Amino acid sequence: MKVLLVNGSPRKNGCTYTALNEMATVFGQAGIDTEFYHLGKQPVSGCVECYSCRKTGRCAFDDANVLVDAMKATDGFVLGSPVFYAAPNGAFLALLDRVFFSGGDGFRGKVSASIISCRRAGSTAALDVLNKYNSYTQTIIASAQYWAMVHGNTPEEVLQDEEGLQTIRTLATNMAWLLQTTQGHPFPPAVPKVM
Repeated sequence: MKVLLVNGSPRKNGCTYTALNEMATVFGQAGIDTEFYHLGKQPVSGCVECYSCRKTGRCAFDDANVLVDAMKATDGFVLGSPVFYAAPNGAFLALLDRVFFSGGDGFRGKVSASIISCRRAGSTAALDVLNKYNSYTQTIIASAQYWAMVHGNTPEEVLQDEEGLQTIRTLATNMAWLLQTTQGHPFPPAVPKVM
């Protein structure tokens, strides 16, 4: 089994990575492999409604296809983002719009989770935005005993957030259990969407 840890922060080894890495440790202890995907600092285009993906099954912009392929190749994924103005990183959202629009049907039945890192506020609103992607594409969303977020302005401060890290570890533990429990069990057939 394998989980993709998606770091939607421009900082490769920042606070979001610190939280995702905490999950990677728990997954490793459960015998689940992990792989990291890092958004980086390159400019990201939003969806331009060209509908190319409806014809070809691929986004017109390659960065989305790289992430779609990586997500489809795993049993589950975690979306992680810092909070910018009470929302996830805008570049990350631009990418996720294209990823889930062009490849979302391939995520159905996968186990997913979302985590947020922030200095102080805006975390629950940002977490809600990420979880909507997972919900809309019919993933099995893992939960924890509290909202999956860590607080701190630096990785060192995040490592001092004992409650946040415990929540992240609980989330990873519950996600590992879901992955192991659902392995080999087919997801129910898709119900056609009414549009």
